[in-house]
Amino acid sequence: MADDRRTAGDGEERTGNEGRTDADRGARRPVRAGERADRHGRARTERGGGSGAGRGDGPGDRGDSGGDRDRERDRKELYAALRAALPPDAVDFSATARALTTMDASNYRQVPLGTVAPRHADDVAAALEVCRTHGVPVVPRGAGTSVAGQATGTGVVLDFTRRMNQVRELDPVTRTAVVQPGTVLDTLRAAARPHGLTFGPDPSTHARCTLGGMIGNNACGAHSVVWGTTADNVRALSVLRYDGTPLRLARGWPPDTPGSPLAAVRDLVDAHLAPLRTGYPRDLPRRISGYALDALLPEHGPDLARAFCGSEGTLGVLTEAEVRLVAPPPARALAVLGYPDESAAADAAPGLLPHRPLTVEGMADDLVPPNARSGLPRGRAWLFAETGGAGPAEARARAGALVRAAGAADALVVTDPAAMRALWRIREDAAGTATRIPGGGEAWPGWEDCAVPPARLGGYLRDFRALLTSYGLRGAPFGHFGEGCVHIRIDFDLITEPGVRAFRRFSGDLADLVVSYGGSLSGEHGDGRARAELLPKMYGPELVALFARFKDLWDPDGGLNPGILVRPAPLDTDLRFAVLPRRPVDVAFGYPADGGDFRAAVRRCVGVAKCRDTEPGQGVMCPSYRATGEEAHSTRGRARLLHEMLAGEVIRDGWRSREVADALDLCLSCKGCRSDCPVGVDMATYKAEFLHHHYAGRLRPRSHYTLGRLPGWLRAAAPAAPLLNALARFRPLAALARHAAGITPERPLPALATRMFTHWARGALGGGGGGRAALLWPDTFTEYLTPEVGRAAVRVLAAAGFQLSLPPGRVCCGLTYLSTGQLTRARAVLDRTLDVLGPLPEGVPVVVLEPSCAAALRTDLPELLPDDPRAARLAASVRTFAGALEEYAPDWQPPRLDRPVTGQTHCHHHAVLDPAPDARLRARAGLTGDLSGGCCGLAGNFGFERGHYEISVTCAEDQLLPAVRATPPGTLLLADGYSCRTQLTHLTNRRPRHLAEILAEGLEGAANGPAGRP
Repeated sequence: MADDRRTAGDGEERTGNEGRTDADRGARRPVRAGERADRHGRARTERGGGSGAGRGDGPGDRGDSGGDRDRERDRKELYAALRAALPPDAVDFSATARALTTMDASNYRQVPLGTVAPRHADDVAAALEVCRTHGVPVVPRGAGTSVAGQATGTGVVLDFTRRMNQVRELDPVTRTAVVQPGTVLDTLRAAARPHGLTFGPDPSTHARCTLGGMIGNNACGAHSVVWGTTADNVRALSVLRYDGTPLRLARGWPPDTPGSPLAAVRDLVDAHLAPLRTGYPRDLPRRISGYALDALLPEHGPDLARAFCGSEGTLGVLTEAEVRLVAPPPARALAVLGYPDESAAADAAPGLLPHRPLTVEGMADDLVPPNARSGLPRGRAWLFAETGGAGPAEARARAGALVRAAGAADALVVTDPAAMRALWRIREDAAGTATRIPGGGEAWPGWEDCAVPPARLGGYLRDFRALLTSYGLRGAPFGHFGEGCVHIRIDFDLITEPGVRAFRRFSGDLADLVVSYGGSLSGEHGDGRARAELLPKMYGPELVALFARFKDLWDPDGGLNPGILVRPAPLDTDLRFAVLPRRPVDVAFGYPADGGDFRAAVRRCVGVAKCRDTEPGQGVMCPSYRATGEEAHSTRGRARLLHEMLAGEVIRDGWRSREVADALDLCLSCKGCRSDCPVGVDMATYKAEFLHHHYAGRLRPRSHYTLGRLPGWLRAAAPAAPLLNALARFRPLAALARHAAGITPERPLPALATRMFTHWARGALGGGGGGRAALLWPDTFTEYLTPEVGRAAVRVLAAAGFQLSLPPGRVCCGLTYLSTGQLTRARAVLDRTLDVLGPLPEGVPVVVLEPSCAAALRTDLPELLPDDPRAARLAASVRTFAGALEEYAPDWQPPRLDRPVTGQTHCHHHAVLDPAPDARLRARAGLTGDLSGGCCGLAGNFGFERGHYEISVTCAEDQLLPAVRATPPGTLLLADGYSCRTQLTHLTNRRPRHLAEILAEGLEGAANGPAGRP
């Protein structure tokens, strides 16, 4: 619910620049660039502002926030009016809500007044009535993944993802579905799948993009070669104009209705048939730029729904859509074709089209992670061409025919669904991975998706590369080569004034190049703020003027997404980096991948929102978003809040920000985003950094002093472990202890080991002997809570020929201090650990049994102590239990167990370490079955802290607990992490075990013969 105390003066208001003369529209007119609307809808000149307004020199700098009395009164009145007209929880003018919607996935940033989450069309109409009365623009928004700036604005944002997100009807006979605008594409596809149907267009963001956004941008995706664009798959639309008039758009002109703009639209088309017939590029399957007025030509059978598609929220607000479904082939095959470079691949792409492939996608090697290249054919660029058939044999045969016609240097045909998904994942992640240039540097959208006729694509790419070189720019082209559409992120300097000027010049030159090839400035993502200014180069002044008249017939008040498509703001204004501090921010971590600059780390998030995916998979990101569905709890949402914290305009308290603290409170520090986010956002590190500053010089939550300093408490408690365990079984005393420690009442207190692991190990490891030397790390959990894991590991590693030793003194990875942001103490703990270890012997692995501790040593240690060479040496020496066995004892044969297993790969193991050796070790031991993805939900201190229990259990219910329940009796429960084992014990009453324990039992069973344990 919105907070009245945060509604006024919460950030600078900026407007779009939709505007005609007063004579055109009467006394009331929409605002122009550099103006804002007053509460009566009249334009008023803005004081200050510009793309750099609000920029400060630190996270707490308020900058030029405006906030005069009139504007505060206007905002309060608007907020009150919306709350009176709508359910109160639908209206949110808080700093958090505004900060989360300042940006989409583009280079642009505008601060809205607030957000509305309507439940149905009546709510949309009510919001529009209030906004029109107050002269406030409206921005319809889906998942916020637009890369051209269409989903940012200065008025009220309509967020359709929260409530208007349902598939209302699905008719398998007519192959149609009725959806609300906030429906995620994969939700529709899941509903259609049981009927053997799907929705044809499939952007790479299919797991989070919405049908409303797809209609607004006329999205396409990889399969548009066969199934067309979104416009090709829309049958009818229900929309509301800015003045609240409802319209039903379909094929054909409707009967004249008083007040409807459609008769005037028809007159406009009839009066300008010649330019509409000659002004659009031909032989261009991907022409998304501008309005699709040619869809209203009489020879095409006028289609108002088709003309509305791609209008980017500027004509009306979509409230419902009837869409066409298609029947995909029962079987598919994927031909991957290797070429010397992307131009050669582009030259070959048109030759594949006669074979009627389902897709022809292209990408170069600089977008492929090194660990994925071994699965691709030889080459520096590849075409991914999918074929279909009634069965696998037919699909494979068609793929083989395509390979023979491809002229590729090398080729691979894949039919295994899992292998195909893995290959497609490389392509789908390209929109994110392309933002990091190999060898260093950031790359940005803006010229993300130009399209030319497919037959001319190879030549265009060569000239495009030459243009990049002439500007000293770099980028990696990829995209829909079968339709001549190229995506690319370019390393523009969008921070300095000379860099922004070069960006503007390059944009004009590239527009000229695209037009010279008969192309479209946008082939998929729309014009938005990025390209609309350059539409006259593509269409000429006459057709662009028709676009403006077309817009005005629908929206004479100019209230819908002003500044988009017609009368646009300059493409180099409102850039999202302009508000960030000019100087680096003082931070604790080294951020080596970002040049030591926290601003660059926060800039990593480009908004593609893979963290909003909700389909189960082998990944981890983002468990808290999957549990709550709230943008503030996604990796992107948190990154946006940190960006706004640095900007100091909407979020004004810097490191003390309550908004950022609240959003990060439900971050499990799982590190899933570090690997699963295409651009490697590391929210666990950012959270630790924030907490370090947030609580500097202040009292912390009780759990930070208890769970955050767990190693010290456990060390002090160890001598009295039997007594403390007995006292913990006394419920009133245990409840009092939990309350004092800030632990949730639903969790039992963990039992302490009565004999520490190292006390046992120093006797067991005594004596000399041969074998591979290795240092076994006595982590806190193994040492004080589960020494049986350490004993089992010693048994297995010794059997594999290792000569084990322990550190000469007390060591700690600092994990609990890191996760609670006690970075000064963490640094001291790690410094002491490095002193204890001394010089590490060359080639001696450090075997760490607890994945979270191994991950902390591998990444957090060198990033917190970047100038200490000992930290880098220790990090490089860290090996997991399975990793050490595979690397240093490759010939050792584990006991053959032949048992099914279930459980979960530890989230830190997935994100930072390599789980592949574990899978191979399990296979060699005859342990069958896959481990689930996701996060267990306990996540160290998180699941023990007050207020987190329900979210913790919800995270476990996402993938882990269903996987456990689905297993037959006798299945071993495997979990290498202490938190994972604890969560499973609490929620299943089953005893999960570390892989070392299972193998040790197998060794014991083999030694004892048939009577031994399995």
